[in-house]
Amino acid sequence: MDWLQLVVLSIIQGITEFLPVSSSAHLILPSQLLGWDDQGQAFDVAVHIGTLLAVVYAFRHEVRAVVSGWTRSVVRREPNAEARLGWLIILATIPACIVGLVFEHQIEQYTRSMLVIACTTILFGVVLWYADEKGRRILPMESMTWRQGLLIGLAQALALIPGTSRSGITMTAALLLGFNRQDAARFSFLLSIPLILAAGGLKTIDLIATGADAHWSDMLWGIVLSFVSAFLCIKLFLSALDKIGMLPFVIYRLLLGAFLLFVAL
Repeated sequence: MDWLQLVVLSIIQGITEFLPVSSSAHLILPSQLLGWDDQGQAFDVAVHIGTLLAVVYAFRHEVRAVVSGWTRSVVRREPNAEARLGWLIILATIPACIVGLVFEHQIEQYTRSMLVIACTTILFGVVLWYADEKGRRILPMESMTWRQGLLIGLAQALALIPGTSRSGITMTAALLLGFNRQDAARFSFLLSIPLILAAGGLKTIDLIATGADAHWSDMLWGIVLSFVSAFLCIKLFLSALDKIGMLPFVIYRLLLGAFLLFVAL
């Protein structure tokens, strides 16, 4: 992998992992337009590590409180708000894990085309606009019920279809359920931690099992660049979200989807 490819793919992964614009839609563009070869599984693991470290660091205080509270609730039977949030995150993670394990091969075989990605990019962009416009945007994350957590988790499972956007669909679900923009985004970002950890763990196991070559310098730079870009993206997104809303991302998704359709057809 040359230096330009490494930098571009690392930054794309870091930014699009958390914006509601679909990382899969963006990661196919360089290869399609520039003829780049697949970056390989080792590099995928590296950039996922970078984005995982970024979201954990960005929400380090919340993560520490949730882990501590959840541990106390399990060990000492001491219920608290942080433990409840931890259980909600676990509950909302289960649907995507089940769907991913059961339908992994079908998803890989039938949904990886540019046409599918173009259609889902447009479709779920429109749904995001509707949720942001029609949602009440008043509920705090602390008021989330088990039913609402499960519904957001079920929505997250849809993100296994390329072009959907994991962050986009979970924010969409939270907005439709009445949560405010900041807490919809915060829950989406916290929800990404176990899923990225699980996906990265599975890819690492597969990497070891297949004995694929790992270019350690590329992996190190991938981690660093994806970490920096993801961290800055999270901070800028949250600071601007209440001012700009979701409309700029909706418009971008529609334009991107139209371009992908043009290329695919």
